[in-house]
Amino acid sequence: MTNLIVRGGRPLRGAISPSANKNAVLPVLCATLLTDQPVTLHRVPDITDVRKILEFFGNLGSTVDMDYATGTLKLRHGEGLNPKAAHLPLGMRSTLMLIPPLLHRFGAASIEEDATGCTLGAREIDPHIEVFQTFGAEVRRTPEALYISTPKGFHAADHWLDYASVTTTENFALCAATARGRSQLTNAACEPHVQEFCAFLALMGADVSGVGGSRLTLEGVDKLSGTEFTFADDFHEVATFLAMGAITGGEVSVKNGAVEQFPLLDRTFAKFGVEVTHKDGWSSARIDGALKVREPFTSNILTKVEAAPWPYVPADLLPIFVALGVRAEGSVMFWNKVYEGALGWTQELGKFGAHAVLCDPHRLITYGGKPLMPATVESPYIIRVAIALFMLAASIEGQSTILNAAPIKRAHPKFVENLNALGADVEWVIGD
Repeated sequence: MTNLIVRGGRPLRGAISPSANKNAVLPVLCATLLTDQPVTLHRVPDITDVRKILEFFGNLGSTVDMDYATGTLKLRHGEGLNPKAAHLPLGMRSTLMLIPPLLHRFGAASIEEDATGCTLGAREIDPHIEVFQTFGAEVRRTPEALYISTPKGFHAADHWLDYASVTTTENFALCAATARGRSQLTNAACEPHVQEFCAFLALMGADVSGVGGSRLTLEGVDKLSGTEFTFADDFHEVATFLAMGAITGGEVSVKNGAVEQFPLLDRTFAKFGVEVTHKDGWSSARIDGALKVREPFTSNILTKVEAAPWPYVPADLLPIFVALGVRAEGSVMFWNKVYEGALGWTQELGKFGAHAVLCDPHRLITYGGKPLMPATVESPYIIRVAIALFMLAASIEGQSTILNAAPIKRAHPKFVENLNALGADVEWVIGD
């Protein structure tokens, strides 16, 4: 068990540069398997999910040259790869995006265990299987695994998703990039990391259009080439560091090359009395006095934060706003429209002395501004829930412990080092 020890009550102040978005990095890594030419990637973060995929590539026989100090990765998936070594990495949802490249290279792949990421409720693989089948894949189920094959290769396909799933959209694009003919996806996800992933495919030579909208079209090409690509700033991490500064009563400035993605996030921060400003490529957040919920003009309703597929507030960021809601004077309803199990962790808030009521699997009300005390709390396997619990601990005078905080390492490199540089007092410890 990997835990965080937090000695709170210290305002976080200073400037920091965010890392790249793991939700863009991981599908891009998977897409590199579509070419046998060299690929160079810059700003690759040192996170556990990246290490798992690079280990997988090494087992296949790919050439992997990763410099974690500079974030530069040089890859080549040349000839002589070993399909018998293609055992998918466990503990991460993005493992599913290795299936289309493996089918492209070897004509067969298998899912030997359920592909899981954060524990956000039921995360079905059926939409992915439907995409593979739409492109002509054959699927055989045994007690040991799902076996997927493409004896005739991929053919072009039209598909309409049940919901705008990020990884399913990316899997569709991975299949369509080299399928014979024109493919179209309706109800496609359009998150910034999906757009970044599509930009990478285009650099490899994919013919893709409709990026950023709900209808994505790809004209299959015979072959994809190698390329060089630099990842953008992670808007999740920018928002997270801004929230950390605000909840501790400090002010953190974060380098931000994606300001155009922030208008709704800025207004969401404002609901808690946090003013976000953007200037000269940097963003900062400050509060005037104390966190306080802004009352709506409509009488007899609660201030709401609704999380859903982009361009809504991202569900991944909802926990950091829950932490602000616990701290801010006033009441807020949080509504996760994506995952039915993503708010079960909020019982841990009570250990800090917070008052929060789970209305149903999707909605939570916080009654903020209550006196809080240090506590030992346990995080589920959800990245930003562990961070939200850290945020509360950091805002409370005294020592708190976040048990099972390791999911943070899946998305945030040098997490503790960065926080301590901003004035925090936090450390990783290995527990029982």
